[in-house]
Amino acid sequence: MRSMYPPLVGNGAMSFIFCDASNGKLIDIVEDRRLSTLRTYFMRFSKAAREGVTHVVIDMYAPYMTLIKEVFPKAKIVLDKFHIVQLVSRALNKTRIRFMNQNKEFYNKFKHYWRLLLKAQEDLNATHYFYSNCFKKMISQQEIIDFLLALDPELKETYDFYQTVQQAIKLRNLEIFHHAIQHPSDLLSHEMKTALKTLTHYQDYVKNTIETPYTNGVLEGINNNIKVIKRIAFGYRSFYHFKARILIIHKYTFEQKKKRNQTI
Repeated sequence: MRSMYPPLVGNGAMSFIFCDASNGKLIDIVEDRRLSTLRTYFMRFSKAAREGVTHVVIDMYAPYMTLIKEVFPKAKIVLDKFHIVQLVSRALNKTRIRFMNQNKEFYNKFKHYWRLLLKAQEDLNATHYFYSNCFKKMISQQEIIDFLLALDPELKETYDFYQTVQQAIKLRNLEIFHHAIQHPSDLLSHEMKTALKTLTHYQDYVKNTIETPYTNGVLEGINNNIKVIKRIAFGYRSFYHFKARILIIHKYTFEQKKKRNQTI
């Protein structure tokens, strides 16, 4: 089980790291993330070893999907949950911005409360009231959302689709997800329709996402640690030394976490 992510600067535009998705152990860092380099790197392993990889967690980068099918023929591609939600949240946000720019009367309301539109519906507070300068009265988060969505049917349907996809991923409910992409509203914004095409195209991979517990969350944490290492050192001239430093520190922190978990 592998997770892939390209966070480092190397000879190519970026470098490439991958780890074991089941325990978060960093496996290796490849200096160049270009497909030709990665294909050569992974083909060094035996066919039996490559066929032993069962799942690969990635974002929606199509060239890597082609590489995975070639290098790891028996692996299931799992789209990272964060990137699925990010896809529909960006579509909703673009819809909001377009509507906001076309309706100057409500410009400030849409600009000030954009975070509420992206917030999970079940997390909206309907009982706590606060004074809003935009509305010039006491109001709750739920009332703000209800007001904004009532202004335009397209925005309302786009918002509902975003919430449905987000809920399906969060609850790991494949039925909800399939119903959302198979029976979309005709009123969806063109930005969300573009996102819908992507979800429909990759629905088999989204199915793997919902049915497995693997994510790229561990790699995001490793990536943040790498940024700290680079910042503390004020950069590295040698990629070899940089890689060695990362692997040493990660191995130490990994073993420390492992010991703590065993103690608990």
